[in-house]
Amino acid sequence: MADIVLVPGFWLGAWAWEEVTPELKAAGHDVYPLTLTGLADRAAEATPDVDVCTHIEDIVRLVEDNGLRDVVLVGHSGANLPVAGAGDRIPERIARIVYVDAGPLPDGMAVIDFNKPQTQEEWRKQVAEEGDGWQLPVPPFDPAADPDNLAGLTSEHLARIAELATPQPFATATRPLDRPMVPPYTPCSVIAATFTPEQVRTLADSGNPVFKPMAGMDLHHLPTGHWPMFSRPTGLASLLDEIAR
Repeated sequence: MADIVLVPGFWLGAWAWEEVTPELKAAGHDVYPLTLTGLADRAAEATPDVDVCTHIEDIVRLVEDNGLRDVVLVGHSGANLPVAGAGDRIPERIARIVYVDAGPLPDGMAVIDFNKPQTQEEWRKQVAEEGDGWQLPVPPFDPAADPDNLAGLTSEHLARIAELATPQPFATATRPLDRPMVPPYTPCSVIAATFTPEQVRTLADSGNPVFKPMAGMDLHHLPTGHWPMFSRPTGLASLLDEIAR
């Protein structure tokens, strides 16, 4: 069985994987849910300098300190750049990278760049007005305003997220990942929740620079909202188990 490292996306910590971790352990895997610097129980470590490189170092340190090899490295949403960067840093220890409702971004693109201009403007305004100029506040998680991304979340899920989510150091959204000229080859899988493999292939065929590299990856579909570790933990664990074997 595999060593599986679970890296949460923006505003979350290791707690986000609480319903997924036991199922993976029951399947025989060793599981390492990670809280990144400046989030959740590590919120006291947040500073304006925490960025993508900081979070890459978090992953590398966990893998090396635990002597892990043949790691299945799982990144949800905005953890896409940290897991890609960790794969570049320690390719000899990473067997596969799994992107959950995400994918790698082109060299030089930051997470904020993937969003629509209106969203980018809103984020910058929120950071300036509510985040002391360097933290991205937790969004309202309002199903009425964002039904697709929040599909499948119950009132209990939303209450738990509201209780435990923490502001995101904004430099993790604005700093791009500078990849090697020739990145090391690591097999990659995508678990798509709010989009389908067919949409990935269509966008790739159109020349979309974000989706083009994803078309050749191992694609899976788990229909739900953007937060499948909450809305469909058993389904997500089952797919991760299948991919890791």
